[in-house]
Amino acid sequence: MTRFELSVALRLAEFELAVELSTDARMLGVFGASGSGKTSLLEALAGWRKDARGRAAIDGRVLFDERTQLSIEDRGIGYVPQDLLLVPGRSVRRQVLAGPRADASVFERVIGMLELGALVERDAGSLSGGERQRVALARALCSRPKLMLFDEPLGALDLPLRRRILPYLVKARDAFQVPAIFVSHDPLEVAALCDVTAVLERGRVTALGATQRVLRERASELEMLENVLAATIDALEGSIALARLPGGSVVRVPSLGLAVGQPILFALAAEDVLVTTLEPRAISARNRLPARISAVHRDGGFCWLEAELDAAEPTAITVALTPAAIDELELAVDSSVHLVFKTSACRVLAG
Repeated sequence: MTRFELSVALRLAEFELAVELSTDARMLGVFGASGSGKTSLLEALAGWRKDARGRAAIDGRVLFDERTQLSIEDRGIGYVPQDLLLVPGRSVRRQVLAGPRADASVFERVIGMLELGALVERDAGSLSGGERQRVALARALCSRPKLMLFDEPLGALDLPLRRRILPYLVKARDAFQVPAIFVSHDPLEVAALCDVTAVLERGRVTALGATQRVLRERASELEMLENVLAATIDALEGSIALARLPGGSVVRVPSLGLAVGQPILFALAAEDVLVTTLEPRAISARNRLPARISAVHRDGGFCWLEAELDAAEPTAITVALTPAAIDELELAVDSSVHLVFKTSACRVLAG
């Protein structure tokens, strides 16, 4: 865990950025709509906004305050923007090792982890969008950063490609364990990568806490609310894999590309989960998990409930329901239910 202590003030064109937060996180998410000040915050931390005021410290290492103002070079920032800034006519190898702090000793490790080995002599101008994104990430990691800043790094890619790149970000987070701040307006990306998230609205932090809880509390504002769950593959049965959640519950997910013993992350949309108060029988959906309702939230026509699986270490799953369904089933806190969803509703994100 890393200690993030930010008290950053910066005058912008339309409002004053005034971010105040203090939290421990493996990766801190900053979530919000375009124009909320997310990029300006990162620019202040990177040292590009000389008019930024206040204090920013990562694990006690002060980037700036009233007495200290580290230079851009001394901040040791690995920056991965949406605009990847790769130089046409330069090979992948030269791109990755181009930074002023580039460390050739970690080059092979980074290239192998990001599966770029076959591309190292290719011209960056010939690469696909996903390949260019991995090169930009490799360049940042090879600089031996003390802090990684991700500014909507997948924003320029189409949705299927963003989902294919996401596992590489997870791998980088787990392999290098560098303190990181990840900015995005995509709740799934934040949920997959960040254990703690701050919501930014017009320069102010309006929510801060465990990512899944923060997103649940804003469920009515999101186009789709997705659960992102960690599991380990126990067994393979043809096109299906048995994935064990931390508390012991087993979920069936598509098996393509998976292996026994492999840790994975998978997404399950709140709208794809059915709820029944009776034990389900003679139904095609393969996932049928006993659970207990721990919260019910109503927000006009949009309602959701949080259900904890009956397991040694409860896992919470968010379910979207209509008000009529909640009333007809008489669902309330502490109600015993079964959650039902198809194997195909589970989308493996990373493994």
